[in-house]
Amino acid sequence: MPRIKRGVTTRQKHKRLLDQAKGYRGRRKNTIRVARQAVEKAGQYAYRDRKVKKRNFRALWIQRINAAVRAEGLTYSQFMHGAKLAGIELDRKVMADLAMNEGAAFKAVIEQAKKALPA
Repeated sequence: MPRIKRGVTTRQKHKRLLDQAKGYRGRRKNTIRVARQAVEKAGQYAYRDRKVKKRNFRALWIQRINAAVRAEGLTYSQFMHGAKLAGIELDRKVMADLAMNEGAAFKAVIEQAKKALPA
């Protein structure tokens, strides 16, 4: 039985890994041991930060809604409570976009929320 030489597959594996490490600094881009660690850590950061990104955007939308609502004399929590009572089913992403780009439409939403709040 002939001996199996694994140089080709090993080189392919290493090449694939070093391609993923392209753009890294120092030995992280060209030394296989260090590059493997760097690529694994980058994958961990990428996985974690896909979830963190969602948190950050939600926080940004809330800040934008809060700023627009305070100009009309409400707080964010009062507005959200009024919107729920009024049956407004817009999510925060859409409300923040309205507040930024469609001021008149957002003012109409604020007025509906104000009317729904108990005196």
